Amino acid sequence: MAKEIYLIIGLGNPGEKYAHTRHNAGFEVMVRLEAHYGAKLKKKILLQGMTAEVADGEKKIVLCEPTTYMNRSGECVKRLKARFQVPDERMLVIYDDIDLPPGKVRVRKNGGPGTHNGMRSIAEQLGETNFPRIRVGTGDRPAGQDLAAWVLGHYEPEEKAVMEEAFAHAAEAAVIWVNEGIDKAMQKGNS
Repeated sequence: MAKEIYLIIGLGNPGEKYAHTRHNAGFEVMVRLEAHYGAKLKKKILLQGMTAEVADGEKKIVLCEPTTYMNRSGECVKRLKARFQVPDERMLVIYDDIDLPPGKVRVRKNGGPGTHNGMRSIAEQLGETNFPRIRVGTGDRPAGQDLAAWVLGHYEPEEKAVMEEAFAHAAEAAVIWVNEGIDKAMQKGNS
């Protein structure tokens, strides 16, 4: 019998320049998921992402970080979805959200892309947004600060501990989603 496949996609920008910036919250969560599943992401050029496939009982989990840069995340997600032929409810996207306070985690069954360029790209490529997601709050920029500079900026020292907790919490919510479903993930994962 074929294993049920689950896709977990963490959004961010590739490269050292963007490592540990607010916009890379999805990648930060993926680091914790790699550790949880004992996996190592490897570059898959045809999929336009870094991926790892993990067997977990009757399920196969595919972890992915798009390498397309945030604004073109949908290109990777579309290829990944076509490659593994998963229904929407078995694809989870994890990303940063400036509309949530720093460290706040929100798990949802579906919803629109809001102001997030990565989610807009996914919505454009797939033609819909009927899939689960985990949003990791990074807080909004201070008044007058450029949005791009804010999301591509690094956390302040006083934010780091709360963000580390949020990344771990979001990873736990993703594991709950795989094991127990979206309703349990929402119940246990929303902070």
